[in-house]
Order: sequence, then C-alpha cells, then structure tokens
Amino acid sequence: MAERESSHKDHEQAAASIEQLGFAIITLSDTRTPETDRSGQFLRKAVEDAGHKVCQYAVVSDESQLIQSEVQSAIADPSIAIVITNGGTGIARRDCAYDTISRLLEKRLDGFGELFRMLSYEEIGAAAMMSRALAGITGDTVIFCLPGSTNAVRLGMEKLILPQATHLSYELRKDQ
Repeated sequence: MAERESSHKDHEQAAASIEQLGFAIITLSDTRTPETDRSGQFLRKAVEDAGHKVCQYAVVSDESQLIQSEVQSAIADPSIAIVITNGGTGIARRDCAYDTISRLLEKRLDGFGELFRMLSYEEIGAAAMMSRALAGITGDTVIFCLPGSTNAVRLGMEKLILPQATHLSYELRKDQ
C-alpha cells in the first residue's frame, strides 16, 4: 500500500498540539518609550490573548547595531520561537529595520511581505507599496518585521502571524 502524502491540514493538526510559544516583541523607534508604545502594547496583548508568552520586550532606537544586537539576543534565547519587530520598515532615511534584519535571515518568507502589502492595499491604497514588511527564518526562530502603526500591527497579527505561528514553529522543529 502506498504511503499517503501529508497534507497542509495534517501539518496544521500536528501544530495545534503546540500549546504555547515564546515571543520577543521589539519596537524600533527613536521617540517611543514602553509607556507610549501603543503598537508594542497591542502586540504583547495579542500574543498573550492567543495563549502564548512574551519572553522579551524592548524599545530600541532605530540604529542598525542596536537592532541587530536585540534581534540576535532573541534568536539566541531557546525559549523564543518568534520575534516580531515593529517600526523602521518604511522608506525614510532613519528606517533601517529591513536592511538590518534581512542580513540576519537564513531563509526569507517572501510571501509574508507580499500578503501584508496586498492586505494593506485593501485598507490604505497605493501607500502600501512603501511598506518593507518582511519575514524570514534564522535557525529555529521566525522573524517578522512590521510597520510601526497600530493598524499595521493589528493587520499583520490578526491576518497573518497568529493564524500561522504554531504551524511555522512546528515546521521548523518537527525533525529535531
């Protein structure tokens, strides 16, 4: 009898057995503080409401070396499966999240940025083309880079990240 090929549904069912993932939330901003970081606060609440745990939270200035250090710290922490940054993905001179974090990725998830911009277009029109939202993988960690607006963070979390978080983590760790 031929072995049945596993389907996407099989993978999602296996991923559903993952009860809790560890997240790092990193806000990239020269002006926000933990008290004024509405997008970071939304991310933390969304992660916890989904039954996951925020293991690391930071507000980091939009400086390449600081961003790299904070993201690498999260990647090195075995309790963190997913890193989410917000801010620094635009086209302004100070926006360096895309350039900094893309250099850290071993594999890119190009579909994330494509889907994010498509969904953003439905909400904000052609301005969505200015978003350099991206995602990828380094080791066993999934990294998502979102724009800094609370609406963009909500869109990314509700439509893309949370629905696939456990499935992504499962895929990365299933052969270990």
